[in-house]
Amino acid sequence: MSSTRLPGKVLMDVGGEPMLAFQLRRLALASTVERTVVATSDRPDDDQIERVAREAGAGAHRGPLEDVLTRVAGAAEGHDGEIVRLTADCPLTDPALVDQVVELHRSAAVAYASNVEPRTFPDGLDVEVVSAAALREAAETVEDPLDREHVTTAIRRDPDHFPAAHVVHDPDLGDLRWTVDTEDDLEFVRTIVKRLGDRRYTAGMAEILEAVGG
Repeated sequence: MSSTRLPGKVLMDVGGEPMLAFQLRRLALASTVERTVVATSDRPDDDQIERVAREAGAGAHRGPLEDVLTRVAGAAEGHDGEIVRLTADCPLTDPALVDQVVELHRSAAVAYASNVEPRTFPDGLDVEVVSAAALREAAETVEDPLDREHVTTAIRRDPDHFPAAHVVHDPDLGDLRWTVDTEDDLEFVRTIVKRLGDRRYTAGMAEILEAVGG
């Protein structure tokens, strides 16, 4: 709730429900995701995020506001499979793309897989998949506060120690912006969701592109 650019953005209305709930409903269609946990802060103003997460059928884990790495590791505690990391300002998350990155992580047998390096997908469709072992190691050893805030940066900087694989899209769509950081971003997403109508939860990237063009 403490976003500096758009405070409270993850609970703002998108298509008649909180943006976080909308994203969780789309994510539920990812076949590779066994369980979803929202990792929010332990501040009282984030109590409502936990409430919305649980009402949407997700779990919730609370931890330090700035130390997001500790939060994510805590949310994943006891899980030994792949861990998918998404951010809650990306309501148009494509579940098929989530599955694609998870499957790459498995087939390539790497510590880290993503579709963000290089950026060839719209900003707002970011998917990161990290092994439980790599996440635990990072949580135990990373010291830089910026790395702990951004969760995977230390892993991404060290591909020799944490082998990586990446999904790349052709043509390059990296200049498109579908994430929510400002009021304009929010209005854009609301417009797209309205255009998608009954397909708002199931539309993938190609259909969303058509809605953007429409």
